[in-house]
Amino acid sequence: MKAKDLRERSVEDLRELEKSIARDTFTHRFKNFTNRLDDTSVMNKTRRDLARVKTILRQLEAAATGAAKAAPAEAKPAAAATPKKKASAKKASAKKEAK
Repeated sequence: MKAKDLRERSVEDLRELEKSIARDTFTHRFKNFTNRLDDTSVMNKTRRDLARVKTILRQLEAAATGAAKAAPAEAKPAAAATPKKKASAKKASAKKEAK
């Protein structure tokens, strides 16, 4: 299964494909454990296909949320500009006073 072919599918179709490939992956692992699987390379192929489908689904979700976030283009508020005191400066001054 190629990623180019997967990108042409709808989101609902990809979700169904993800479920079926996950089921196949489980079946192959179970058959391998019980010594009924002839070609063990099928396990890696289905695992990689599942990863491809999940990756494309995640990319589609990120693109959808990225488009939604891009609409209200407001600047983020800056972090608090209060300087933090260093603990080492306090210790050094305390040592000088102790002498």
